[in-house]
Amino acid sequence: MSTQRAHQSQPQQPQSQQSRQPQPQPQPNINRRIFALALPTFGQLIAEPTFILIDTAIVGHISNEALAGLSIGSTIILTAVGLCIFLAYSTTAQVAHLLGAGKRREGLQAGVDGLWLALGIGTLLGVGLFAAAEPLCRALGGQGAVLDQAVTYTRAIVLGAPGMLLVYAANGIFRGLQKVRITLIAAVSGAVVNTVLEVLFVIVFRWGIFGSGAATLIAQWYMGLFLVVPAVLWARADGASLKPSLSGIAQAGGDGLPLFIRTLAIRAAMVVTVASAARMGTDVLAGFQAVNSSWNFAMNMLDSVGIAGQTLVGTALGAGAMAEARTLTRATGRAGLVTGAVIGLGFAVVGLFAGHFFSPSPAVQLLVAAGMVTMGVFFPLQGWMMALDGILIGARDYRYLAVSCTVTAVVYIAMILLLADGLTPLLPGDAARTVALWTLFNVVLMGGRGVANGLRARSDQWMKA
Repeated sequence: MSTQRAHQSQPQQPQSQQSRQPQPQPQPNINRRIFALALPTFGQLIAEPTFILIDTAIVGHISNEALAGLSIGSTIILTAVGLCIFLAYSTTAQVAHLLGAGKRREGLQAGVDGLWLALGIGTLLGVGLFAAAEPLCRALGGQGAVLDQAVTYTRAIVLGAPGMLLVYAANGIFRGLQKVRITLIAAVSGAVVNTVLEVLFVIVFRWGIFGSGAATLIAQWYMGLFLVVPAVLWARADGASLKPSLSGIAQAGGDGLPLFIRTLAIRAAMVVTVASAARMGTDVLAGFQAVNSSWNFAMNMLDSVGIAGQTLVGTALGAGAMAEARTLTRATGRAGLVTGAVIGLGFAVVGLFAGHFFSPSPAVQLLVAAGMVTMGVFFPLQGWMMALDGILIGARDYRYLAVSCTVTAVVYIAMILLLADGLTPLLPGDAARTVALWTLFNVVLMGGRGVANGLRARSDQWMKA
């Protein structure tokens, strides 16, 4: 109702602005607004992938079995924590909408409810994954020494899950308020803490893969406290209650349910991809881990553009400025495409020699190069798709995203299993298998999501969600 009243009270505002200024002139301002939010947001997004990337670079020099075990263990934690990304997305959209509607205190109260929800989910998640580490690692293809390494790493890192989920919820507050520089500070300092502890535990103390997981756990909690404390102080200063509200927590969980389903579908596709790589052999799985950890790092650059658009569009829709939301959508899509092209080129070039940083094995180095060059070709598509993904989340078009991602993931899972079980013996070697795996991933999973998002963005339905 508040959105409709705001829209009705100033229906001519976007048109009057357009009449005063030529259409090309506002575009640089829009681009500056997008990237002013995207760059610091990228700092927060790279936290978990950076931890895994650092782990990968150091653990890869222990043994191929340790690297393969890390692939399985990191998939479990990235999947579990990633499923809860709705804590950031839904809070961002809600705070942005309320901010646009002039309801700052209510927006901060929603953020506090999100923090309580994050702490509860994170605690249950960490304890549950610790207890179920061995069967989960075995289900992802871990056997023998690889299984032992995977279980050790998983149990060392999962108790940091509450810290990371608190980071997600706190950043929903900062993004919604368009105050995101603190997230960059948290990410950089968290990466430094993780790197220092990683070297100390693994190289100096020789704790092996356990030391790698323990270092990441400490860094996760450090980042959580670093961001939650100022978020809570900020909310309290604006009159928000810090006490847990069952109704507010329930509403935060309900808003996030479709986003959870969306993310579950995407993560299920990623888990099956890891399992398929495992079926192709230890070298393929080790090479896959290096490419996947690098891709997770680079992909967050693209996601940061989408989140910037999500924040701006959410605020515009909260104020009833539909024309501005449409303009922001077009600008964000173009920014995602250009960013993807630039990052893709760099990703492919770096991939030609990046294998030396992940493994001393020439066979694994070749597979890393093949995988990263293949991925680089498809980055423009991924950038455009992720930009529109952020826009639809900012508009709270959660149900459409849940349905479209689920359908796309089901089709992809069927095809990747066919590749792993039926077509792998027909391919000439591990390099061909690696290229086929990443090509299918991009064409079917990323491409399918891009088509669905593009069709939705061309309509007006997403602005009414």
